[in-house]
Amino acid sequence: MFTNPVRRVAVTAGLALAISATTGIALQSSAQAADTSKVSVVHGIPGQPVDVYVNGKKVLGDFKPATVAGPLDLASGSYDIALTKPGDDPGSPLLEDKSVDVPGGKNLSLVAHLDGSGKPALTAFVNDTSTLKAGMARLIVRHTAQAPAVDVRAGGKPVFTGLTNPKEAMADVPAGTVQADVTLAGTDTVVLGPKAVNLAAGTDTILYAIGSADDKSLALVAQTVDGLGGAPSGMPAGSGGENATGVTRAWYAVSGLGVLLLMTGALVLGRRRAARA
Repeated sequence: MFTNPVRRVAVTAGLALAISATTGIALQSSAQAADTSKVSVVHGIPGQPVDVYVNGKKVLGDFKPATVAGPLDLASGSYDIALTKPGDDPGSPLLEDKSVDVPGGKNLSLVAHLDGSGKPALTAFVNDTSTLKAGMARLIVRHTAQAPAVDVRAGGKPVFTGLTNPKEAMADVPAGTVQADVTLAGTDTVVLGPKAVNLAAGTDTILYAIGSADDKSLALVAQTVDGLGGAPSGMPAGSGGENATGVTRAWYAVSGLGVLLLMTGALVLGRRRAARA
């Protein structure tokens, strides 16, 4: 007995529509994720707790110096970022930038710090979240202090030299614990450290030099961004896995659903053929 071609077309069309609909949902979710960034806030201005406002809305209260908060999920666009004394009106900020650009699909650190002349400033850094090789870590150093050019050493050996405010330097290095310090550029005069820094595999370890050399308030603040790979198998881990392959978990779920629907359709057709035989 032959199968009714109209019914076969109807079943196939239904399967196609179901797969298309679920795929559309997955692609929409992926697009929304790509349009949103993770934004951490670093307080590098000594001596003054602050409230942090984003487009007039308070997102952090009584934020202490030498600390890191977040990350916040922010859609791509331009933002008004204001810092006030705790409890003060955001219309009278200590520091404000009305056009902080947030690109989509990135990991950012927004740093409130002193510039080279000692004035408060806001600087946004894009964090490198590319996948790391197994057993490797990424060390990033950012000069956000009122201080002259510096060298950064690990284990007494210079790693980054001549770093100035507000520049950064980075390198992928073997994971482990190192003794880090900061010296005046080209000298052995230590101005920060030494500090034991744990460089965990599959992470960004970001060190910020903050404060003021004039006021003797220099300090090191550390931030960690994890999920960048480094598993023994070499397979990407965490959010880095999706970013590295370009395929999201939602896509795998949709693909599995599509296969299930196709198998179900084939089973129904097979039963109908057997019944008519």
